[in-house]
Amino acid sequence: MKHAVMPTETFAKPRYLTAAEAAAYLRISPRTLEKHRIVGGGPRYRKVGRMVRYTIKDLDAWTESRSFAMTADPEYPYLPGSRRRKKA
Repeated sequence: MKHAVMPTETFAKPRYLTAAEAAAYLRISPRTLEKHRIVGGGPRYRKVGRMVRYTIKDLDAWTESRSFAMTADPEYPYLPGSRRRKKA
C-alpha cells in the first residue's frame, strides 16, 4: 500500500501562530502582545482551549491599520494605560 505524499506548499506557512511566533513576526515583545490582549487595541486572535493563536492575515491587517504619516496625525491612537498623555 502506498502512502499519499503531501505537497510541500501546505507546510510552508503555518495557518496559526503561537503568541511567541506572532511576536517574532511583528518584532515586538510577547509581553506587548499579552498586554494588547488584556487592554485591547492589538491584533485579532483566537483561543483554542487555553492556547492563543494568531493568523498572519490578522497580524498584517493590524499593522496596516496602524500606519500613520506622523505622530501629529489626528488618527494617531491613544492607548489606555500608556505613558503618553492625550492633549486636551
